[in-house]
Amino acid sequence: MTYTGDVTNGGAPDVRELTDLTITKVSVGPMDNNAYLLRCRATGEQLLIDAANDSDRLLQLIGNGGISTVVTTHQHHDHWYALKDVVDATNAQSIAHAADADALPVFSVTVEDGQTVQVGEISLEVIHLVGHTPGSIALLYRDPSGFPHLFTGDSLFPGGVGNTQGDAERFTSLINDVDTKLFAELPDETWVYPGHGSDTTLGTERPHLSEWRERGW
Repeated sequence: MTYTGDVTNGGAPDVRELTDLTITKVSVGPMDNNAYLLRCRATGEQLLIDAANDSDRLLQLIGNGGISTVVTTHQHHDHWYALKDVVDATNAQSIAHAADADALPVFSVTVEDGQTVQVGEISLEVIHLVGHTPGSIALLYRDPSGFPHLFTGDSLFPGGVGNTQGDAERFTSLINDVDTKLFAELPDETWVYPGHGSDTTLGTERPHLSEWRERGW
C-alpha cells in the first residue's frame, strides 16, 4: 500500500517503509492528534512522537518491542495526555525542549536547537521553532536514501503555521523560524508530518509564505 498520511480517529494507522526507518502514523483522541511511531529497521528500537491520547491504543501500536523514547513536540495538553501512562508502561525516557518541559507530567531529558535524538542507528535533528509555544520543536530525519522527513508538531501545517492566538510578536517569531530554519534550509520534496491532519511537503507550501506573512496567521 502507498503511504498517504491520511488517517482518521479510530481508523487504521498508515505505515511508511523507508530503507532504514519505518514511520507509523495514527490519529488519536477527541482533537484528532497525530502520533508517530518510528522504528529503526536495523535495531528494532522505537521512538514515539507525541503520546497525545488513547494510551491503550498507543501501547498496542508499540507492541512487545517497547519504546526507548517519547518526544513531545510542545507543551499543549492535547499532545501529552497519554504521556505518563505510556512512560510508566514502557520505561521510556521523556524528551522535550527545555522551555516547555516543565509543563509536562513527566520528563527526563531536555533538548535544545541543533541537538539530536537517537532511535537505534537513526538520528533526528531538533529544530526549535518559537511562537506556537516557547519550546515547540520539529524533528528532522535526513534520509540518506531519499528525501528529508520533518515532524513539525503544531508549528507548520498544510496552509500555514501554527496558532499564535492573534499575538503579532509570537506570529512573527514563528513565521521567521519556519522560514529560515525549514524553508530556507530544506528542499521542496521534504515531507511534512504535522501534529493534526494531513501531511504536506515544503514545496507545496513554499509559494504561500508571503501570503501567510501578509495575513498575519
